[in-house]
Amino acid sequence: MDQDNHLRDAEKVEEIGASIQGAVLEEPAKPAPVHNASQAPSEYSSGETQAAQDDARDLEELAAVTTGPAYSSFATRQKRYIVLMVTWAAFISPTSANIYFPALNPLEVDLGVSPTLINLTLTSYMIFQGLAPTVFGDLADMAGRRPAYILAFIVYLGANIGLALQNSYAALFILRCLQSTGSSGAIALGYGVVADISTSSERGKYMGMVGAGTMMGPAFGPVIGGILTQFLGWRSIFWFLVIVAGCFLVPFALTVPETSRNIVGNGSIPPQGWNMTILEWFRLRKEQKSESSLSRTDTAEGRRLAQAKLARGRKLQWPNPLKTVHIILEKDVAVVLLYNALIYTTFYDMMASLPNLFQEIYGFNDLQIGLCYLPFGCGCALASFINGRMLDRNYKKVAQQIGFAIDRKHGDNLRYFPIERARLEIIWPLLGFGLACVLCYGWVLEKNANLAAPLVLQFFIGLCVNGAFNVLSTLVVDLYPQSPSTATAANNLVRCLFGAGGTAIINIMIDRMGRGWCFTFLALVCIAAMPMLWVELKWGPVWREERMVRMDKEKEEKRRTEEVDISNATMVEETETGTGVAQKERNRWEHEFIAGV
Repeated sequence: MDQDNHLRDAEKVEEIGASIQGAVLEEPAKPAPVHNASQAPSEYSSGETQAAQDDARDLEELAAVTTGPAYSSFATRQKRYIVLMVTWAAFISPTSANIYFPALNPLEVDLGVSPTLINLTLTSYMIFQGLAPTVFGDLADMAGRRPAYILAFIVYLGANIGLALQNSYAALFILRCLQSTGSSGAIALGYGVVADISTSSERGKYMGMVGAGTMMGPAFGPVIGGILTQFLGWRSIFWFLVIVAGCFLVPFALTVPETSRNIVGNGSIPPQGWNMTILEWFRLRKEQKSESSLSRTDTAEGRRLAQAKLARGRKLQWPNPLKTVHIILEKDVAVVLLYNALIYTTFYDMMASLPNLFQEIYGFNDLQIGLCYLPFGCGCALASFINGRMLDRNYKKVAQQIGFAIDRKHGDNLRYFPIERARLEIIWPLLGFGLACVLCYGWVLEKNANLAAPLVLQFFIGLCVNGAFNVLSTLVVDLYPQSPSTATAANNLVRCLFGAGGTAIINIMIDRMGRGWCFTFLALVCIAAMPMLWVELKWGPVWREERMVRMDKEKEEKRRTEEVDISNATMVEETETGTGVAQKERNRWEHEFIAGV
């Protein structure tokens, strides 16, 4: 029986390896790992148990040598620098939204408007925070990450300068929309960059870093805003954002290379000259000077052909936000996006309601309220780093269980890999404990408990609920790797629209239902919707395969159409050429005939 099981496992590995990586995977004669990937493998010893095999072998070492370029040509140190920069950018967007909270009362007084009108600037910001990435995400997938980043932050800088100088409510409202438009694209672009440079097996830790930037903004933004408003006035908030964005944009434009796989492939193909960094330009010039005349000509020709090949695969046009809608309508993606939006709304409702609740219960001022966001920030930061490692570890664990060979160098084809299982297996304890803390949070506020109780619960909510959010955000990118920025924009659109609706009614819900029952209701909604994740585990792979088959058919039809168009154009050209030759011959004959007469 053991021998039969091992034979079936070997056949499964062989089938997956041949279809995914173009190499046949066989199992070694001994359980000890193969140190040289080129050594000839044989059959497993039937006397070893599965547990001993898992401990002794590493599927990354058993992967057959594959041909072709590496998934990413960027060095590990360069990857970390790129991810650090996009994490900085991802931190700016939510910080811009939440640093504004302590300035609401001073703005209300200085501009002479009602609290309702001031709150409209919060709602409009979240709406544009959801809509803008649908444009920037598609632009980044077509033209590249660098142009999209630079354009977004130029808009953002201009909006913040205007906000610091404005003196009217109309200007405040319009410029807040522009501020959101410029900053919110950074989240979608950041996840796209991570997908460009990292394989699925190592993507978790990098996603965790970007997620840390995204979720620390709501936690630390109010603290910074409270300090600035208290001592320097509300205009200092926007000047602070100008400085932070400028300090990001200058080094980004000068040093961060283009990563879009539609532009530079795995990073080995130089982008267009206008999209190069200063460092890339100098390196290219140095290479050209060091090469001989003949080799330089060959290198330039090879570079030109590689760039032309990538250019044929993309079509630069006006960004189409409807691509985001198409992604939302895919069944396997829609389930993840909807549940992700629910837990994000619960998390954001807690942060949006904190100022009123803590002022009412504990009598805190703006600065003290801002400091109360720190437990959220610490929990979110810790969750992002821990969850990233957990995602990568579970990916490897699932690969070992099914006999899937991880190829960190060339990347894994996830078509026959249960990525839903690899990501969602770690989410259940996070959601269970995190939602229990949300429920308890409402009741400790209902009973006016000591300040330590809600602050401790905030930390665990940030750790667990935000951890679940990061898991689902990573899964969204894995489900749509061909357009990661657009997929992240779809995630951002759904969660921001849900979040905007939730923040608009959370204070009303607390007034009508009470603090305890309000947060109990939010937790129960998320618990009742948890079967959606079970549906994704069971039916997600089926829906994903249906989507891939449909996309393959569309690509084939498109290829055939292009071939027919090229063939027709060639025939027309040949016909026109033939007609022209015949006409010239006829004219010559007529000329000779007339001359003879």
